[in-house]
Amino acid sequence: MSNNQSNDQLLGEVACSIAATLDVIGDRWTLLILRDIFRGYWKFGELLDEGQMARNLLSNRLNALIAHGVLEKIPYQDRPVRYEYRLTKKGTDLSSALVALMAWGDRWYAEHGPPTLLVHTKCDTPLHEVVRCSTCNETVGPGGIRSRPGPGRKPA
Repeated sequence: MSNNQSNDQLLGEVACSIAATLDVIGDRWTLLILRDIFRGYWKFGELLDEGQMARNLLSNRLNALIAHGVLEKIPYQDRPVRYEYRLTKKGTDLSSALVALMAWGDRWYAEHGPPTLLVHTKCDTPLHEVVRCSTCNETVGPGGIRSRPGPGRKPA
């Protein structure tokens, strides 16, 4: 699959938003790059040091995220030209997905407690990922969720 494909093409091929998302961000290295960018590591060298991955692997993943509109490349130095990798609105919207993955890992793999706590900047209270109904504001667990065909579903 080409990195230049649009969202419509991805969804048209798979008819599943989860599968389309995984086509863009579904490998370990891409998720770790996103984690580090959310943590404020925006320069190539910083990402290289934090992620401890091969230079070509980092470069390929960054270019794919740029091609999919998740990141943008912004120059921060002229001579030589150097860039920062910043989240777009599309990229910022991945925050809750990464928080949910982290919470799952904390629950099932952090034997001695979470290695990192996410806290509210304003009051320093630890955060918890929840799903809420936008109509009744009720917290909804997995047993209270069902699926139905959406407006983007293609006829079989």
